[in-house]
Amino acid sequence: MLRRAEQVAPVNTTVLILGETGTGKELLAQAVHSLSPRRSQPFVKLNCAALPASLIEAELFGHEKGAFTDASFKRVGRFEAANRGTLFLDEIGDLPLAMQPKLLHVLEHGDFERVGASNSIRVDVRLIAATNRDLVEAVRNGRFRADLLYRLNIYPLTMPPLRERRGDIPVLANYFLQEFSAKFDKQMDGIPPEVMKALEQHRWRGNLRELRNVVEYMVINARDATLHLPEYFKA
Repeated sequence: MLRRAEQVAPVNTTVLILGETGTGKELLAQAVHSLSPRRSQPFVKLNCAALPASLIEAELFGHEKGAFTDASFKRVGRFEAANRGTLFLDEIGDLPLAMQPKLLHVLEHGDFERVGASNSIRVDVRLIAATNRDLVEAVRNGRFRADLLYRLNIYPLTMPPLRERRGDIPVLANYFLQEFSAKFDKQMDGIPPEVMKALEQHRWRGNLRELRNVVEYMVINARDATLHLPEYFKA
């Protein structure tokens, strides 16, 4: 996956990162940015699922003072903030349908208007989008525009779930153990074989995020230098 990221990083191509929740899609987006000629420019993020539909246009494109009731000052949007850099749109599958043609316009023409403005602003932004949704199914159900999907899906990267890469689990678990041992100032003896075996056999529906949380819990809960699985994990 990192080799593919290295291949696409130097060119100004839109990247679509697919994968389940917790597989590290944002980290891969940051890697593409860090390996690109834009590495010294901003890496700006927006979670499309975290905002109501009424606010997302202003977040993306900014607004002029007085554009709406609460617009008491002019605000720069994420596209402007990411000029000459990279904009990462997480959960792109949750972008409201009404906003999708406006995003498509920016991707194709490189300009947009702030909410409440009449003049266009040109930007040079590399877009990386990510989703845990099946966008082809969303197109069939009328929740996502086919033309936007075609524009985003130039260079797809699919992050495999942790249960399909079990050989990575010991490496990741030990990395997280080092992280949390230092954070909580605890000296641990490592991960016992029986604990590691249980970690390797788990399905990890929350993927890397779930594994990280389990290791953090074990370090916090350790009364000595030995790790024990959480009670809820054994259930």
